[in-house]
Amino acid sequence: MGYRTDAAPLSYQVDGKPHGYSPVVCNALAPLIGKQLGLSDIKIVFEPVDTKNRFEKVASGDIDLLCGAATITLSRREIVDFSIPTYVDGAALALRKDAPDSLKEFSGQKIGVRSGTTTLETLTKTLKTENIDAEVISFSSHIFGMAALENAEIQAYFADQSILMNMVLKSEDKHNLKVSEGILSVEKHGLAMARGDTDFRLAVDRGLSELFVNGYMQKAFEKALPGATSGFGLKAMYLLSPTFP
Repeated sequence: MGYRTDAAPLSYQVDGKPHGYSPVVCNALAPLIGKQLGLSDIKIVFEPVDTKNRFEKVASGDIDLLCGAATITLSRREIVDFSIPTYVDGAALALRKDAPDSLKEFSGQKIGVRSGTTTLETLTKTLKTENIDAEVISFSSHIFGMAALENAEIQAYFADQSILMNMVLKSEDKHNLKVSEGILSVEKHGLAMARGDTDFRLAVDRGLSELFVNGYMQKAFEKALPGATSGFGLKAMYLLSPTFP
């Protein structure tokens, strides 16, 4: 299983080990897949991946399942397949507390974003559609992007709302930062796997459906984001994602 090392609280690394919502879900999912195969003992091997190689590793068979923070898109489905949705997120802005929440107010200013992500695509399209003349600065990691915001090198940082909230809470400058209200996109996350293996996808979806029905998925959210409340998108997912026999 592959996992992102830098997408807390959904998927990240601590002391060389996977942490976060998606690895927690996959740890519970693996025995359920094994049960369907008649296997009583499943060994899980987690391998770190990044935004540049994660889907290629899935497509090549280097990893069987991507347990990260991957948005389901049609272009990505040309390379890999996806499970039923496991999380719902949306893009937002991290900015100074005295800054306006509206993206339209950032014409002529610098907005940071992580390279190789759907949020970069969303930001670029939104700026063009809304005719906002802002300069987009790409960063190789969220850590560098947040550091640039703290040092006033950029005026806002654009990323998934869950990631931004986690970074702001852990920032030494958190009292001067905020996350914009609302989201600018709705992004369904799923576990990625190689295309064409319908039996494996069925086993994954069966296991996930069981985790939804028995309430484990909501418990995984509460464990990964203590104190956070499920929004409308997540509540809808709890109802819509599980596929019954």
